[in-house]
Amino acid sequence: MSQSPEPSPAEGRPRRSDARRNRDRLVEAARRALSSGEGSLSLESVAREAGVGIGTLYRNFANREQLVEAVYEAEVDRLVTRAAELADRMPPREALRSWLVEFAGFAAAKRGMVEVLGFGAVAGPGALDHTRTLKRIADAITPMLHAGAQEGSLRADVDPQDVVILVAGALMPVRTDADQTARLLDLVLDALHPTRSAA
Repeated sequence: MSQSPEPSPAEGRPRRSDARRNRDRLVEAARRALSSGEGSLSLESVAREAGVGIGTLYRNFANREQLVEAVYEAEVDRLVTRAAELADRMPPREALRSWLVEFAGFAAAKRGMVEVLGFGAVAGPGALDHTRTLKRIADAITPMLHAGAQEGSLRADVDPQDVVILVAGALMPVRTDADQTARLLDLVLDALHPTRSAA
């Protein structure tokens, strides 16, 4: 009985794997560009930084809006994943502090998205669902907050969504340098410290 020939490297899974890697490189290059603070996003520069041709970029993303939305979703996925990883490796308050540093990076990228596309495009139908994002991020840090409350290092009376809004409000409206960002995050953590009973 004859057997079917093995697929060539240009067929099937190898091609899909290469395409996925190219897409990931494009999203990462765009993320770096959006976080750079330069206030512009050149698709040609993104393709060049990713090491692919402009045609490959357009095969993955029909326009700049789709690319920015992909960056946004990838950043949210990364934040959610990192919350779980940090909670597994660190005490709750320390894990939350480390996660907040990563959230600050998301804030910088998100601010870049708003500058590139404008508020109208970001809020358009099907684009960047902020309510869903807020819930996903709040759900991700909920275990940290609960664990911190149980051990006494974090307040037990805070809503996770309030924490996300507090940090976003502190970091997203204006650009901050590393020192100022650290001070703002410390203030947030101070606000989350358990209230001490009066003697």
